Amino acid sequence: MLRQTLNFLNPILPGFHPDPSCTFISEEETFYCASSSFNAFPGIPIHASKDLTTWRLVGNVLNRESQLPELAISVGGTSGIWAPTLRLRDGIWYLVSSMVHDKKAFDDPTRWRNIIFSTRDIWNESSWSEAVHFDFQGYDTSPFWDDDGTSYIVGSHAYKVEPGNHLAKVNLTTGELQSNWTNLWSGTGGLAPEGPHIYRKDGYYYLMLAEGGTGLGHMETIARSKNLYGPYEPNPQNPILTNANTTEYFQTVGHADLFQDAQGNWWCVALSTRGGPDFKVYPMGRETVLTNATWEEGAWPVIHNPIRGVMDGWPLPETDQRLPGHGPLVDQGDNNINFGPGSALPPHFLHWRIPVKENYVVSPTGHRNYLGLKPSKLNLTGIDGNSAIGGQTFIGRRQVHTLFTYRVTLDYNPKTAQEEAGVTLFLTQNHHARLGLTLLPTSNSSSALAPHFRFTTEPYSAATPPFSTPVPAHLRNTHLAMQIKAFNETHFSFAAGRADSDELTVLTYAPGEIVSWGFTGTLLGVYATSNGGNGSSIAYVKDWMYKGEGQIRK
Repeated sequence: MLRQTLNFLNPILPGFHPDPSCTFISEEETFYCASSSFNAFPGIPIHASKDLTTWRLVGNVLNRESQLPELAISVGGTSGIWAPTLRLRDGIWYLVSSMVHDKKAFDDPTRWRNIIFSTRDIWNESSWSEAVHFDFQGYDTSPFWDDDGTSYIVGSHAYKVEPGNHLAKVNLTTGELQSNWTNLWSGTGGLAPEGPHIYRKDGYYYLMLAEGGTGLGHMETIARSKNLYGPYEPNPQNPILTNANTTEYFQTVGHADLFQDAQGNWWCVALSTRGGPDFKVYPMGRETVLTNATWEEGAWPVIHNPIRGVMDGWPLPETDQRLPGHGPLVDQGDNNINFGPGSALPPHFLHWRIPVKENYVVSPTGHRNYLGLKPSKLNLTGIDGNSAIGGQTFIGRRQVHTLFTYRVTLDYNPKTAQEEAGVTLFLTQNHHARLGLTLLPTSNSSSALAPHFRFTTEPYSAATPPFSTPVPAHLRNTHLAMQIKAFNETHFSFAAGRADSDELTVLTYAPGEIVSWGFTGTLLGVYATSNGGNGSSIAYVKDWMYKGEGQIRK
C-alpha cells in the first residue's frame, strides 16, 4: 500500500547521525539504519522505521565497556567509531566498523582497529557480541557475500601509498583473513575515496563509494565489473550524488547506501550538513538524509539530486504494523525527565567516551528523583582538549532540532574553590560552550569565596568571551534552573534563574561557529568537575527538559 503523496522531509535522522548504513528486511516490513558515533557512548545507534519517516531507536550496538575498552583512551574529537555498515545474513546481524585513533600517524598500525559485532536479536542490545578484530590498515569497512556465500570485507585506504578500496575474504565469526587485500578501484580522482559498499545486481558487481572529503566537495561515485576483483568500469555519469558547487542549504552530501522497499522501489540514504555553501554554522553536524533512486535492469543506478529539505519522488511505504520496542523516536523531546528510584538512564542519553559508572547515581539518598553527578577532576576540555584519561562527568543528548529549549533544575552547593557544575552545548572537548555554577574568590579578597556563574568556550570566542559574575543574592542557596536555547539558526542563549520561576535571566550568547566543526554533532547536557582540584561536592539534576521548537530546512 502506498501513501498518496510524493513529498517527504529531510533529514530523516536529524542531528548527530552521520555515515548512514541502511537495509530493508522484507519479512518484517522494517527498515534499519546504523550511524557513526565517534567518541560517544553508548555508541553505534540503530534506528528502525516502517515508513522511512518515523524512526525509533532500537538500541546501541556498543553498549558496555567490555566490548571495546580502548574507547576510554581515544585521543581527539574525531577519533572513535567510524562508518558502520549494517547487514543481515542467514539470521545473523553483522555490524562492521572501524575504531580509529585519529591523532596517530597514518602509517601507525595501531591507528586503525577494524571490528565486527554480531547478534541474532537486533532489538536486544545486550545480545550484541564483543568486538571481533580483523587485520586491515584502513577504515570504513563493509561486508559483502558473493553468490556462493563466501564472505568478504571491503574497506578504504585513503591515505596510504596505494589509495583506494580494498577487498579480502574474511571469516566474519573469527575475523580471520582468508586472502590478501586487493585494491579494486581508487575512484575518479577525488580526495579520500572511502565509504565503499558492494552490490550484486544483474550479473554485475557494483562498487559505490564517497570521494572529495567529507566537506563541501563530498560526492558519491560508482563503478562496476563482471568480476568481483575487477577491473571496474566507472559510471560515465559520475558523480551520481552530490550537492557540491551549488547554493543548496544541504551540503557535504555523500557516504551513501542503497536499498529497496517492499514494492521494489529504490532508496538512497546519505550524510549531509545543513548550513549552506558558506559552511560556517552547522551545529547539528552531519545528519542522515533520504532520496529516491531508480535502478533498471543492466543499467546504472540513478539517484534523485539535489538533496533538499522537501523532496519529491516515490510515494513512501506504508504498513499497518507497528514498530516493536520502547526506544524514543529520533526527534522526540524530553518532557521533564526525573530520575526515579530503580530507573535506568534513557537509552538516547550519551557520555563522551566510556563513563565512570559510580559518578552517576539515580535517586541517591536524600535526593529522590534526581541524578547525582560526582565531579571528575577533568573538566569538559580535559587534557589539552583531546584526551581525557580518567573520564569526564558529563551526560547529554543530541540536538535534533534547529530551534530548541533545553533546561534542567540544578541543586548544587560547591564547597571548594573551582568546583563547578552546569549545562553545556557540547560538540567535542575542544569545541563547546559551558555555563556553570562555581566557587571563586570575591573581588575584595583572594581567600573569601563566593558562588559565581562562569561561562567558558572552547575555542575562545571573541564574539562571546569567557566571563564570571557573582551569583545574585536572590539566587543563592536555592535550586537553579539553567537553560540553553537555540533561538535562531546561528546563535544560542545561556540563561539561569530560580527553578520555581519561568523568568530566567539570559547571561550570555554563543555563536554556532563554536560547535560547527569535525564529524559529529552537538549534544546538550550537564557536567560536574573539580577543575583539577580535590573538591567532591555532588551536583544533583532533575526536571530534564528538551523541547524541539522548529526545523529549518530551506
